[in-house]
Amino acid sequence: MTVTTALPHADAVALADERLAAWLKHEGCEEPPPTAHRPVAAEAAEIPVERLRLGGRVLLDRDGGPLRGGPGAGRYDRRRLRTPAPHGTHQLTLTTATGAEGRTWVRLEAETHTTGSGVRTPCRVPVPELACSLLPLLDAADGPAAVQLAPRVLTAAEVDGLIDELCDPERRLPTVVASVPVNHALDAWVEDVVRPLCRQLPGLATVYVLDPGARTEFNVALEYHTVYGGAVRTYLPEVDPASRQDGARHPVLARHRIEEDLRRAAGLLAREPRRLAAEQPLPPPLAAVPVLRVPAPGVRAGSGPDDAPARAALAHEEQQDHAEQQARADELERVRHSLRRERRQGRRLPLPGDEPSGGPAAGLRRGVQPRGLAGRLCIGPGGAMGRRSAASGPSGRPVAPGLPVAPGTFTELMARLGEFPLLTFTGDQKSALALDDLRCAGAGWARLTWDGLTALQEYAEAAVRGEAGGDFKQWCEHTPAGCHRFPPRKAVRGESRTVFSHTKWKRERMLPVPECVDVSRRAFMGAHLRIGGGRTAPRLHYLDDCSGSGRIYVGYIGLHLTNTRTN
Repeated sequence: MTVTTALPHADAVALADERLAAWLKHEGCEEPPPTAHRPVAAEAAEIPVERLRLGGRVLLDRDGGPLRGGPGAGRYDRRRLRTPAPHGTHQLTLTTATGAEGRTWVRLEAETHTTGSGVRTPCRVPVPELACSLLPLLDAADGPAAVQLAPRVLTAAEVDGLIDELCDPERRLPTVVASVPVNHALDAWVEDVVRPLCRQLPGLATVYVLDPGARTEFNVALEYHTVYGGAVRTYLPEVDPASRQDGARHPVLARHRIEEDLRRAAGLLAREPRRLAAEQPLPPPLAAVPVLRVPAPGVRAGSGPDDAPARAALAHEEQQDHAEQQARADELERVRHSLRRERRQGRRLPLPGDEPSGGPAAGLRRGVQPRGLAGRLCIGPGGAMGRRSAASGPSGRPVAPGLPVAPGTFTELMARLGEFPLLTFTGDQKSALALDDLRCAGAGWARLTWDGLTALQEYAEAAVRGEAGGDFKQWCEHTPAGCHRFPPRKAVRGESRTVFSHTKWKRERMLPVPECVDVSRRAFMGAHLRIGGGRTAPRLHYLDDCSGSGRIYVGYIGLHLTNTRTN
């Protein structure tokens, strides 16, 4: 959650501390002591990290000081709370930063760090209670829009203000606009459908409901961005109301999808706001906050003169570690800016059939596109389109300059698994990396595995929209035009009855999954891809959970698991 507040910096920090202490007390933890009062002359001084233990495995870190950038850049205060979770640790980080221009930003990050080999973070971290309690008190805003907990019903007279919000260049959060079906009572639809549908959006989006009069005015004004019939539409930042091409960028959640399964529809609706919250570049004051500098645990050097070299070595090691963490944080911010630039450039490409006009794309004549942006479209079932750029691999994901389209080794492949946003690898990387030692076919296996992962990602993108037309095997047999094709004979739906009935062989295929998929954190992955042949016969085992958590879990990449043909 990243919002601004009209409160002064000190008031915002005091309010955040008060709500955090109230939440800890409610959870049965010790209340943290109040922060020490800082004189005005010391406002620009850095506050050493204060670590408080508030109970078993409950840690609170507090720090603050000047922003990076020299005197006058502004200041920040940060609170990081770590609490125990069933299989790991929950972490909340609350940062308040005020830049030189005087605007105060508040950012709340919620994470779950899991323990245990091969087990990843559950796919959805719940909205923290702290976000729900803070938002109304902060008078939070996103550019021109007030960020509220509950959906706000708009009348026809308020439509112009909504359109101004959608087009405002300072808007960072997505705006969710819900319509009401004809002949349905407005109040009942809001209470029974819209509120539970938006329960995962506090702090991540602003939500509006159009009454019948507002719906008509809105759709007349935005002919390429309409919403009606009980559907809900998510408007991403930088809306261009005059562009038909831009209309395809803002996803619509149809009424029938909502009524089929309201809980799953709420998860689908939250995906874009969560993605945007993670990928948006930080505002300059928050980007200038230094990384948290917690002294490394371990034996501290003594205070005698003979311990001076040990103390100096320890201080140097901590300084190097802090510099490395800061470099990683700065690199992540550069990646965020790069992603935003690429998306903006991609939006300038004309769709097939677009005629030159005097609109925003008038400079793009048919057949003439900016250098490096020539692209194509993958058109799936039902006409769903996903933009691809020429600087992308076969799956449409950007490929860094100098990297091949497909990796030549499994070491490189494992490092690039993040390029598949709907695939989660839960297994042990050692089995995949060991394939690099088999020089006979390692590079070919790595490229074929990449092809399989690419096809799985494209299938998952269609499956979560309900447009895949069957399972992955059927997808391979009837691959939509423009999408990456994987050989159908290499896609296997499941293991034989013999393997499934053999206790040891079945146990080998019980592979890790998040708790949100199975409470045992294990699931049988019989579906697999044939990566090679012969005695070594590498395989990729996966679990298709697109209809549940909306993801595919890859539990194993490596040599053929035991069956009747292996030694």
